[in-house]
Amino acid sequence: MKYLIAGASGQLAKAFIERFERCGVSYAAPPENGFDITDPIAVDAVVASAAPGVLINCAAYNNVDGAETDPQSAFRVNAVAVGILAAAARRCGATMVHYGSDYVFDGNTERPYVEDDPTTPLNEYGRSKLAGEESLLGSGADYLLLRLSWVYGNGSQNFFHKMLQWTECSNILRVVWDQLSVPTYTEDIVTYTLAALDAGLRGRYHLTNTGYASRYEVARHFFRCMNRDVTVIPAGSAAFPSPAARPFFSAMSNARLSSFLGQPIPAWEDAVERFATQLASSK
Repeated sequence: MKYLIAGASGQLAKAFIERFERCGVSYAAPPENGFDITDPIAVDAVVASAAPGVLINCAAYNNVDGAETDPQSAFRVNAVAVGILAAAARRCGATMVHYGSDYVFDGNTERPYVEDDPTTPLNEYGRSKLAGEESLLGSGADYLLLRLSWVYGNGSQNFFHKMLQWTECSNILRVVWDQLSVPTYTEDIVTYTLAALDAGLRGRYHLTNTGYASRYEVARHFFRCMNRDVTVIPAGSAAFPSPAARPFFSAMSNARLSSFLGQPIPAWEDAVERFATQLASSK
């Protein structure tokens, strides 16, 4: 089976590429300037040439605040392009793997969200991700839709990278306590995406590490794992005004996916510790 990866420069795509290289798996990951996912003609040409068994869409517009002022860009990448990719996958008989977001939920719940809970996004980013799901489901393609949350890995567009940057100026950080979800490691996303494909799973699942935490709790755990003397102080979201509203509690349950795979998915604390170890060993 050959894999075709869209969004090759992102942190999730890099994790797939590293895994495929290490395991000798056949794949193609064209650079974005040669694989414009918003151009149907370009997409058809790349997909026809690669002839993949699985098309993995790692591309996304992830600027949550930017989407408030430029929703067209968010919808073009997160919704329109998904339909274009799915249509191309359908025509070549490939399975489409696409990643959704916990921000399709409004956070007004007292338990982690399950796959069939109503979706009521609070911001343009969440609405664009929900529109992407709808594009995929309406495409007629064979698909695996996996909702993620608070993704991090080897890249600069994640919470941990930003915190490390902040500590260059001060070892005292104020981090929000009133945003709760599940930090999810790209290594585990790769592992359980491939496990789901191997098991023949199709449809919509939540793929997160297990448990949930606030940004404040995650930050404290990360710096402990990094053996860094950083003081982390809890602060309310109101202390950090932003254009986009964020849900208070958008944690998702991975129980359905874990049950179908017959194996537990590691806790977020374990994943953060593995990531911290990887960071330390790379220096």
